[in-house]
Amino acid sequence: MSLIDRVHGSYVHDRRVRVLTSHLAALVPQGGRVLDVGCGDGLLAMKLGQARPDLEVTGIDVLVRPDTHVPVAPFDGHVIPYPDHGFATVMFVDVLHHTDDPMVLLREAARVASRSVVIKDHTRDGWLAYSTLRFMDGVGNARHGVRLPHNYWERRRWHDAISALGLTVGEWRPRLRLYPPPASLLFDRTLHFAARLDVR
Repeated sequence: MSLIDRVHGSYVHDRRVRVLTSHLAALVPQGGRVLDVGCGDGLLAMKLGQARPDLEVTGIDVLVRPDTHVPVAPFDGHVIPYPDHGFATVMFVDVLHHTDDPMVLLREAARVASRSVVIKDHTRDGWLAYSTLRFMDGVGNARHGVRLPHNYWERRRWHDAISALGLTVGEWRPRLRLYPPPASLLFDRTLHFAARLDVR
């Protein structure tokens, strides 16, 4: 394990899980089944379920790991294998920028969700945003063999997509404070957001 990997694990990962759990627990509506798309090992889904015992959280991923923290089913990365309105909330945490076309999964989420779609992702706005996001993606994901198409959208494009899907922004959180100082000055800025999109 490289020095960067060790620093990322101790300095970033645990804080990220804790902070994201707090944001997601506040964004997901009360009660119901939650589907975490691209959930990996399911750690964040498990933490959300612990913070919000009113929720039933399961996951799907293109690669199901041998040991996961929540039940995880396989899917092809394009079609969510559940019926229309099968879950109250569909959730994506740093997943959509790893796809060639985020609209494919966003459409599927809008179909499967009966109440909301919750997203944590990036906005490619501001000074050196693209370069910074590429660096963060490489450090956090390259060693796991995750696809890195670097498909980061500007905030305006996110809102255009949300409108095209017939969803409405219930809440948009542009400053998540994922990183401790002084790293926050470079890696937080307005590069991350978490949002709840309501199904009409």
